[in-house]
Amino acid sequence: MKIIDIIKDERISLSFEVFPPKKETSFENVKAATEAIAALNPSFMSVTYGAGGGVSNFTLDIVKNIMDKFDIPALAHLTCVSSDKKTVTAQIEKMKNFGIQNVMALRGDLTTELLESDRSGWEYGYAIDLVRQLKESDGDFCIGAACYPEVHPESTSQKEDIKHLKEKVDAGVDFLTTQMVFDNNLFFNFMYKIREAGITIPVLPGIMPITNANQVQRAIKLSGSFMPQRFKSLVDKFGSDPAAMKQAGIAYATDQIIDLYANGINNIHVYSMNKPDVAEGIQKNVSDIIGKVF
Repeated sequence: MKIIDIIKDERISLSFEVFPPKKETSFENVKAATEAIAALNPSFMSVTYGAGGGVSNFTLDIVKNIMDKFDIPALAHLTCVSSDKKTVTAQIEKMKNFGIQNVMALRGDLTTELLESDRSGWEYGYAIDLVRQLKESDGDFCIGAACYPEVHPESTSQKEDIKHLKEKVDAGVDFLTTQMVFDNNLFFNFMYKIREAGITIPVLPGIMPITNANQVQRAIKLSGSFMPQRFKSLVDKFGSDPAAMKQAGIAYATDQIIDLYANGINNIHVYSMNKPDVAEGIQKNVSDIIGKVF
């Protein structure tokens, strides 16, 4: 089933993101975690793309397992940073052979090494190049893409960022998922601006439950996300107590999700970080809202 057919409906949805193992020796443990999250029967699941080499194959293995074993729609991430067309084309062919219908088209993060390298010979400059290739392939894909409510780190302004986002959407993107957001007002403001710019496709806010104080700096580094004072106070108060921090982090994310639902945002994506207990805690907190029975 295509993701767009789930989220264009007026019904409320809740989806979870998981990631593949970094090493083959971790595959079974990661697979078990993703299966535990799939057992919660979310609206759909997305699986991030391994950073280069053979680990990227684990993405498709996990996606296929989720679809075959749990009959849950799954979204496979695909990045093109520093890749050549032969490699990406092979991955697209493998997706088609696996029966994967949903692809998250991403450029991928630029490491310090990549930022300092000569990129003049790269076959892909931006995610829009990957979107166009997916549209031109003979696969009938539902294409997702990323967006940044707080401006892409490489953009000079939000106006420029939204301009490029519109170009990416016009190239064939079906829906968008935001980088992690900790302040709903930033998301609402972003939605107003992109709708004004003519971007009308569905947008899923990305919510990341911070259940460990050590995650805070990593989250800021990865996304540049703004941390509201009330969230900082939560970390200051409970960060040294793992059990309390976990409970508070789930509660904070739940509060965000309920606020989004109450304000007409029906589709929400949770960065569950391969933690079944966190995913279950959030889903239980909104069970009656989303119509799930426990």
